[in-house]
Amino acid sequence: MGKENQSFVAEFIFLGLSQDLQTQILLFILFFIIYLLTVIGNLLIIILIFMDSRLHTPMYFLLRNLSFADLCFSTSIVPQMLVHFLVNRKTISFLGCMTQIIVLLLVGCTECALLAVMSYDRYLAVCKPLHYSTIMNQQVCLKLAMASWASGALVSLVDTTFTFQLPYKGENIINHYFCEPPALLKLASANSYNTEMAIFAMGVVILLVPVSLILVSYWSIITTVIQMQSGEGRLKAFSTCGSHLIVVVLFYGSGIFIYMQPNSKTTKEWDKMISVFYTVVTPMLNPIIYSLRNKDVKGALRKLTGRKSFSQRQ
Repeated sequence: MGKENQSFVAEFIFLGLSQDLQTQILLFILFFIIYLLTVIGNLLIIILIFMDSRLHTPMYFLLRNLSFADLCFSTSIVPQMLVHFLVNRKTISFLGCMTQIIVLLLVGCTECALLAVMSYDRYLAVCKPLHYSTIMNQQVCLKLAMASWASGALVSLVDTTFTFQLPYKGENIINHYFCEPPALLKLASANSYNTEMAIFAMGVVILLVPVSLILVSYWSIITTVIQMQSGEGRLKAFSTCGSHLIVVVLFYGSGIFIYMQPNSKTTKEWDKMISVFYTVVTPMLNPIIYSLRNKDVKGALRKLTGRKSFSQRQ
């Protein structure tokens, strides 16, 4: 039957991460634990920053935005993945697929921009401490956060529009565990070159530019830290920068690998495993790396738990 006689796709079927039943059960347990840690960690950061007035600073305002983005990003993918580990037929409606792509691109691309803004904030705090409060005031911080969300919305709009302007007829099996443009384009019933170029251009804007700014910021921070007199201060700063850069490499590296490589008609198993890093792993790691290791956040947590235990005793 020719493609012109085939009906438009009403739903998509995922092949998932594995076809083996025992492996799927093990993956369900693993990803359920990771998702639980992600939700608890990011909600905790949002609540602590909201409740403790000492954390009402530009840096923690950005961290609260990052935690919210992580929470939305993970929730747009992982719960559906968990359900699909337990069923034989892993399906999503056409509208559901479109909605998932809109949400994950919006919050995922916003996170790309937020991480760059946060690295600039750290650059100012370490390299320009005397000018930090005048440059990074509340108004500037709010504008940078709004610009991050606006850039995420723009990329989501462009990528989603180009992806769904293509016809999808007949073939509806996606060799993936969620809907995202590179996997979906393999099923398009028309030439997807223009869409691939649009997604590549957006990748340059939201992946390559922010990661370049982050690397430049951290290089400046490391250069400044090396000149510190205190050995303990240098060690602490290197430890912080190192952990931040690990998350940056995992998040941007995996995203660049998936979105910036030439599109092929088949999805490799390796591609699915790589995408786990930016969809599942980094949303769990971000609150640990950026916030829960911080002494101010630890102090806010002790204050909150102390307040709860006091009220329980009364």
